[in-house]
Amino acid sequence: MVDSIYRTRSLGVAAEGLPDQYADGRAARVWQLYIGDTRGRTAEYRSWLLALLRRHRCRAVLDVACGTGVDSIMLVEDGFSVTSVDASDKMLKYALKERWNRRKEEAFDKWVIEEANWLTLDKDLQKPGDGFDAVICLGNSFAHLPDFKGDQSDHKLALKNIASMVRPGGLMVIDHRNYDYILATGCAPPGKNIYYKSDLTKDITTSVLLVNNKAHMVTLDYTLQVPAQEPEEAPELSKFRLSYYPHRLEAFTELLKNAFQGQCQHSVLGDFQPYQPGQAYTPCYFIHVVKKTG
Repeated sequence: MVDSIYRTRSLGVAAEGLPDQYADGRAARVWQLYIGDTRGRTAEYRSWLLALLRRHRCRAVLDVACGTGVDSIMLVEDGFSVTSVDASDKMLKYALKERWNRRKEEAFDKWVIEEANWLTLDKDLQKPGDGFDAVICLGNSFAHLPDFKGDQSDHKLALKNIASMVRPGGLMVIDHRNYDYILATGCAPPGKNIYYKSDLTKDITTSVLLVNNKAHMVTLDYTLQVPAQEPEEAPELSKFRLSYYPHRLEAFTELLKNAFQGQCQHSVLGDFQPYQPGQAYTPCYFIHVVKKTG
């Protein structure tokens, strides 16, 4: 039984990946415009991710929430062997188009792109040998998976499947918004988006759904001013709604450890910096880095 929907406020922050139910052709185009290409990625994000992967000698990388392929393209360009999957064929078409346009470049010719679902990942994607050196799921992508059953069984299954793709000694890098702060205050922590910068005019409002007095869903309503496709046309306003499961830091950490059956080393960052509970700076995102030890 739904108790209430409350705390609707404006959020001046960017958004993350688009789930399949919203990814019709027009919505996918709008989202591609919003997030831009690899040049739209922040220097901080790019340098942090590349340094992390190189420090751990990761070469074969699986991007399990590639969307239009922005992060995957960045990794291919920097010499990584990349496999990219997403559940939305409408989003994947942008990645496929980029691969085709750059097929004469050896790295792009070898770029693997597949349609796959987290809940059936072990069946949708063949794991190479013992697994990938690193698996990434960034941009608050995992929070798009709902908890329809109310017991997080789908979350547990998805994380188990994703963890199974990591070789012993390899990494899983996964993140989520600071939902602890959002649920406590009704708005996102102040600060710019750490992943990408969009120059589209936007307004974002948030609502929190309670089910039996427990936070069950955070909904963001977006209004974007989309550039006209033709010179004589005026810009248009595009509106859509995205919903997320509000993962709390401690609970999500336990989900990750259970996915690896405790055979892992876990660390958490706040906006790419080492995080300590109670610290003065409130991060917008928590990034979990999990090293598989078994």
